[in-house]
Amino acid sequence: MDPSRQSIPVPHRWNAVVWVLFGLVPPALAVVDEGAWTKYPTYGLLCTVTFAYAAVAMFPGRPLLRPGAYLVVLAVGLGAISYVMGSGAALFIVSLPHFWIYAAGPAGALWSSGAAAALTVLGTLAGRGFDDVDGSVGELLTGNVVFTLVGFAVGAGVGLLVHRITAQSESRALRLTEELVDTRAALAEAHRRQGANDERERMAREIHDTLAQGFASIIVLAEAARAGIGEQPARSAQQLTSIEQTARENLAEARALVGSTPPDGAVQGSVAGALRRTLDRFAEDTGLTVEAELPDGLECDQQTRIALLRCTQESLANVRKHAGASTVVVILSPGPDGIELEITDDGQGFDVGAARGFGLDGMHKRLAELGGELTVTSSLGDGTRILAFLPLAHDAHAVQVPHAAHVAEESA
Repeated sequence: MDPSRQSIPVPHRWNAVVWVLFGLVPPALAVVDEGAWTKYPTYGLLCTVTFAYAAVAMFPGRPLLRPGAYLVVLAVGLGAISYVMGSGAALFIVSLPHFWIYAAGPAGALWSSGAAAALTVLGTLAGRGFDDVDGSVGELLTGNVVFTLVGFAVGAGVGLLVHRITAQSESRALRLTEELVDTRAALAEAHRRQGANDERERMAREIHDTLAQGFASIIVLAEAARAGIGEQPARSAQQLTSIEQTARENLAEARALVGSTPPDGAVQGSVAGALRRTLDRFAEDTGLTVEAELPDGLECDQQTRIALLRCTQESLANVRKHAGASTVVVILSPGPDGIELEITDDGQGFDVGAARGFGLDGMHKRLAELGGELTVTSSLGDGTRILAFLPLAHDAHAVQVPHAAHVAEESA
């Protein structure tokens, strides 16, 4: 924006209106019936002061007249008008705000307004004629002189008070601005840290659900192949093939995690097909009995397919490592509000209340981010039931993830 075109502040506009109506108009009207030696010099002086004020007030950003020069013109003009008219207290009092508006500071305002008061008093006395008074204080301090001096004193007090209040307000505003800037910076840093923590947690969950599970499977298969390589070479060869396939899948997952491609290669096609491939591999690697009900016609979005697959992989990994089960049952079924995935085993079970595993918590958070729920039911000696529910329509951004996994009460 051009600084020369900055708008005049509203308080200054009102001050200009008051100055014209109560400062310039009264003396102009007062000399209408006076002689030419009074009337025309008064009009000329009023016009000079008015033009000087317009030159400094109409262009706040780049005034045509410097504020200091205007105050000099104003003070001299007040003295001259007081001399010509023999009075000038009213115009001086109405003009006092100009000294506080355009002076460089409180000291400048006091000096310039004091000089204007002195010139007004001298102009008034000179206009009346010093021969008309006997020089006593009583004769000098009458009428316009008294009003001028009182106006200067009151104006100085009010000006100093307003300046103090303004300075305090500006200091408070500056302090609040600095606090706001600091708060915004702290908030931005907190958002950055929260985003980094969220991304770190997401990566940890992805690594746990993919790479870590794959490496754990490789270790188990390698131990089994080494133990049976002499007595069961065919079985060991099959296990080595599974190790190779798992390693390749882990490599693909690792490349997807560090690249721009989402790790969804294992979830191509229908969710039933992805789960069936996972269950076949699990049955082949562990020798456990796997019973599955996976309807092929069930449709869902990619996020839902990934979440259901990860829950299945984590549950099967827990069965392999901890359950000591012989049979696993997996049922995928559509409901009126969403999709349910139920995984049960006949293993040794565990105390759900005492469970603190990263896997269960990760499963819960993954489902909660999609508006779903995870229910874990188990007790010692009675196996485990995992029930995952995902709504058909979810809003990942509207769901807040709690800090602990949601579990049901222990079954009787």
